Amino acid sequence: MTSITIYTTRWCPFCVRAKNLLSSKGVAFDEIAVDGNPALRAEMAALAGATSVPQIWIGDQHVGGCDELYSLERRQQLDSLLRIEAP
Repeated sequence: MTSITIYTTRWCPFCVRAKNLLSSKGVAFDEIAVDGNPALRAEMAALAGATSVPQIWIGDQHVGGCDELYSLERRQQLDSLLRIEAP
């Protein structure tokens, strides 16, 4: 299974949606909460080129945020990125 990293904040509804989609796929992910941690948020911004959350990586590929994750799902490309076998 591919490693997944998601930078989040606790109260962000887009973070919740993105985590719910990943959880519904049965995949584990590493969550890095940037709440109140300017150093972690700066790290995320340097890696992603964006300061908004969530920021999601699947393996070494930066997916973007919640909208981009759901777009991959709508285009039926998310499972292959996650290396989930089609039913």
